[in-house]
Amino acid sequence: MWFKNLAVYRFSEPFELSADAVQQKLAESPFKPCGSHDTFSFGWTSPLGRASDDLAHVNNGFLMVCAKKEEKVVPGSVVNEMLQDRITEIEEREARKLPAKERSRLKDELIFDLLPRAFSFSKKTYAYIDSRGGWLVVDAASAKKAEDLLSLLRKCLGSLPVTPIAGNGMASSVMTRWLLSNQAPGDIVIEDECELRSPEEEGAIIRCKRHDLGLPEIKNHLDTGKQVIKLAMNWTDRLSFVLDENLAIKRLKFLDLVQEQAASIEAFDEVEQFDADFSIMTAELAQFLPRLLELFNVEGKVQ
Repeated sequence: MWFKNLAVYRFSEPFELSADAVQQKLAESPFKPCGSHDTFSFGWTSPLGRASDDLAHVNNGFLMVCAKKEEKVVPGSVVNEMLQDRITEIEEREARKLPAKERSRLKDELIFDLLPRAFSFSKKTYAYIDSRGGWLVVDAASAKKAEDLLSLLRKCLGSLPVTPIAGNGMASSVMTRWLLSNQAPGDIVIEDECELRSPEEEGAIIRCKRHDLGLPEIKNHLDTGKQVIKLAMNWTDRLSFVLDENLAIKRLKFLDLVQEQAASIEAFDEVEQFDADFSIMTAELAQFLPRLLELFNVEGKVQ
């Protein structure tokens, strides 16, 4: 399995728990399907799915976890229509106008009655811990999704001394300088997508896709003060991604050089395949993440 988005955190203290210790702690909050009147359920499940019961899967020193969330959906249009019918019925029968508090109570009762029949859907969020490198990486496209997993992990482990890597606010300035000068570090290739924003509050936003970012029209926008807040790039022909101003990585792809390495490994079952992909993915990111910090002066000199 390959991560598609990266929310990256740094440990401020060494992570010293063993996989067995993490397993025991996560077992206190396993995922359970929603009960008839639950609106959602959130807990840990095996990263390997049905192939294993282990909630903490370790390979080559990297520890993978997976949080699963199930939510029930009661369409607002259905609730509002049924609520209005009940309100109309009561008001006509009792010849009075229902106050807001009573309307709210009726709505709560209606949702409670509908929940056992509600449609439910579930999503998984994966993360891994690199205790040697001091990283916690979450496959999440939104900060909230990543923080939900971190909150549950912190609750189970008792503490989780991590901070997001985007601490100095320099990413936008660095990416703007690369695009303005049409010159990036040697291991970075700027691709054909960016997002520019004017610096003033609620400033104009320009989005470019499948566009030559070296054209004069892009430079004109930058000359008027717009800043790069998202930029598509390629690192050493091994990874491609879109990086935003908070150093969140979206639409991550492991390119041919990496995929060929993965394809060369013969796996005899899904667990071996998972471990092969996991091992290659984490090895690549263990090389890339320190370079990312260096590029944006989070821990090092700006390139």
